[in-house]
Amino acid sequence: MFVDTHTHFYDEWLRPDAEAAVQRALDAGVGMMIQADVDSHERPAMWEIGDRFPGVIFQMLGFYPGSVTADNWQQELDLVHALAKGAASAEQATKGAAKAEQATGAEQAAVARPRFVAIGEIGLDYHEGEQFKEEQKEVLRSQLELAAALNLPVNIHLRDAWEDLFTILSDCRHLHLRGNLHCFTASYEIYERANRYGDFSVGIGGVVTFKNASLAKTLERIPLEKILLETDAPYLAPVPFRGRRNESAYLPYVAAKVAEVKGLTISQIEDITTRNALQLFNLTQSPETNKKTGIIQNQGTNKNPETIQNQETNKIPEIT
Repeated sequence: MFVDTHTHFYDEWLRPDAEAAVQRALDAGVGMMIQADVDSHERPAMWEIGDRFPGVIFQMLGFYPGSVTADNWQQELDLVHALAKGAASAEQATKGAAKAEQATGAEQAAVARPRFVAIGEIGLDYHEGEQFKEEQKEVLRSQLELAAALNLPVNIHLRDAWEDLFTILSDCRHLHLRGNLHCFTASYEIYERANRYGDFSVGIGGVVTFKNASLAKTLERIPLEKILLETDAPYLAPVPFRGRRNESAYLPYVAAKVAEVKGLTISQIEDITTRNALQLFNLTQSPETNKKTGIIQNQGTNKNPETIQNQETNKIPEIT
């Protein structure tokens, strides 16, 4: 069984086809999938899809840096804290969501029922500019403190802001943070530096399969016990689907490339990365999950990426 440690079934590209996409992932041997949270606008759809697949889809909770604005950051952050701590009543959570222009029944129910496996995706993103740089840093610090208080791992999104991240991680060294660096494409030196301030794994996705990506060389030096697999679906599809909509079903393509880089079999990478994910996110493989992926587990050839590529149900239209 593979674990996709970062996906977004609630994204508008995947949402209309979410149930079928989950089934395709299960058919490909991906038995657990973790959805990264973004903000209160997307969260109700995330809960709704997760509810359909208990023991298969798990949820993070967090406020994504790309959603931060000067007007919304405090209300959104307050809502994350209320949901995470479970201290607010459903009514209070609804009021918080309303301030963020998103009050729904799903948001009310979220106070009591979900188990969050991580605080994420959180971080810094200056790729589109630094207009809300200070707000992003404040939001990140607060969520790192929240994760430490709840003894949860963090899922960090980072673009064009490594130095600011390291400053914050250094300031938060006393929190003894653990987690993973989502969609990691940086150097080994960056990986090593991040681990001076906490215990961080790397999330390896479709980029590792790209022809001119330097990530494969970096991956050679990263210990196996620090590697997680992810898709970031519907984004960053691996070769041979690059440029098209990504799905959790394509995770074996990532595993195949990691196996090639590490000189191991796909099954060995599957076992190692699944163990890493179960440990970091404190997940338990349920009998129900075993049942849903049992056919795949008993037919090793179905884990072969070429087999997945040849399955008609996994063909998807080009994104325009």
